[in-house]
Amino acid sequence: MTYCVGLKTDHGLVFMSDTRTNAGVDNISTFRKMTSWQVPGERMITLMTAGNLATTQAVISLLEERTKAEVDRSPSILEQPSMFQVARLVGDTLKEVIAGHAQSGQVADSAFHATILVGGQIAPGPPRLFLVYPEGNFIEASGDTPFFQIGETKYGRPILVRAYDPGMGFEEAIKLLLVSFDSTIKANLSVGLPLDFATYRTDSFQLGREGRISADDPYFRAISDGWGDALKAALDGLPDFSFED
Repeated sequence: MTYCVGLKTDHGLVFMSDTRTNAGVDNISTFRKMTSWQVPGERMITLMTAGNLATTQAVISLLEERTKAEVDRSPSILEQPSMFQVARLVGDTLKEVIAGHAQSGQVADSAFHATILVGGQIAPGPPRLFLVYPEGNFIEASGDTPFFQIGETKYGRPILVRAYDPGMGFEEAIKLLLVSFDSTIKANLSVGLPLDFATYRTDSFQLGREGRISADDPYFRAISDGWGDALKAALDGLPDFSFED
């Protein structure tokens, strides 16, 4: 399983993904699930993937080859005129890969299921964030839905819903996402560290801060321990429940 989050703020975009893949409890591996393409002054595009690893790697490989190989450049992710067209290309590629892996390639709950987050900016348009479904269709983030999750989403969603603020800076957004990921990791063994993150500032057309947070990272440990202690303190501070006589 996987957990990835794309977050849209007033300052740009924030991305975070785990790196764990598993085929049963005794077959666990680490794979990067975040991929980016950049053309200075023109575009920055980031993808995060969840689902069947063979499917997601095939999608990334096709997009990479169509970006770099002159004989197979059409369609190319670096030639699309807008982020909407990029999302459509990614959806078509995902649908193509699933159809190639299974006769019933359009069935979302098939063994080749995958979902993808696509975010970035292509001049002169604004930053945009999309969630692409296995069927190839997609939806876009908005003021009412400013973030998307894929993979194991339920455990880390409550803190995002309660604490997200569109005006938050990148460092505050990373802290929020770390709490969301910590909650997910605590509840589900199929999601695990290291965590990859990246930020994108509007109109920069290049990734900002990016990095990897490992299990022994002192800040992540402080966040994990502090959040646990804060929850216990908050629970203790709530009014006591009593049975009526």
